[in-house]
Amino acid sequence: MQFGEVQCFQNMQVIPLFSDVKEELVYLTLKEALEKRLLVVQEVNAGGSVPELKVINHSDTPVLLLDGEELSGAKQNRVLNTTILVKAKSELIIPVSCTEQGRWSYQTDSFYDSDLISPTFLRARKTSSVSASLKQDRSFQSDQQDVWENVAFLRRSTRVDSATGAMKDVYKQKETNLEEYLKAFRCLPSQKGIFVFIDGEIAGWDILSRESAFQMIFPKLVKSYAMDALLEEKKKVVTCLKPEEEARRFLQEIKDCQEEKYPSAGQGFDYRFEGMNKVGSALVVEKEVVHMAFFRTTKEEKTGRMSGYKRRRGYRI
Repeated sequence: MQFGEVQCFQNMQVIPLFSDVKEELVYLTLKEALEKRLLVVQEVNAGGSVPELKVINHSDTPVLLLDGEELSGAKQNRVLNTTILVKAKSELIIPVSCTEQGRWSYQTDSFYDSDLISPTFLRARKTSSVSASLKQDRSFQSDQQDVWENVAFLRRSTRVDSATGAMKDVYKQKETNLEEYLKAFRCLPSQKGIFVFIDGEIAGWDILSRESAFQMIFPKLVKSYAMDALLEEKKKVVTCLKPEEEARRFLQEIKDCQEEKYPSAGQGFDYRFEGMNKVGSALVVEKEVVHMAFFRTTKEEKTGRMSGYKRRRGYRI
């Protein structure tokens, strides 16, 4: 990876990430596939199942579903538990988490793109719980109760009321604030990722294999990190004095993480990384890193509270 010039707004700093690795795999993003009506996402059956959805890819091209992306509609809004590449002309059951605890009734027949990714702190905790689930029983389930509690924390912290406890309602209420962050950060030609600091500390980073895919997902990622920035915003704006130096040190520390490899829920392999105060994941297909993300965590965030087997089974409806 190569670094671009640091961009700053309020308490958030972004380092554009670039890569000269040749782009081999071709795929569509979730947003593109849904807009072109090449992808259908629906409940697994009429009754539905909280931790699972069915994806039907009608395209001749694989479709990338990014960890944390939210799907709205059907019986309740959900977010992706991990990054998945859905094979062309295929059907797949995907692992998800609920982000709308107070609704279990059909709003639409199928899902549509929420145009958002869950806040970074929630992605980090979910990454930890999904990694624990993979170790425990090789499933991509999250700690659903922890997700609900963190969505509730988000609503309380932003003072946003929601009749159904929907994470999406927070983003709607904070749209003006989030747009200010979005306008401040530019997606540059050839850019494939971002490394983010909030209140002078590393929040995390994401990088994709395709420039065109990153350009589509860039606004979602910026709003995801910006939501954390809004939560942490203080009267005095704090920034990191040497962000490039801190970012390089963080990347070096990643080499010491413990690594686990699992078959992906879609194509390729899902890699999981755990280290001191950091967690990460990567989807690798045909030896190409399609998406990689790492987050700085506290000890409490990294360990979390993993649902027991019986408790997680209780979320299947």
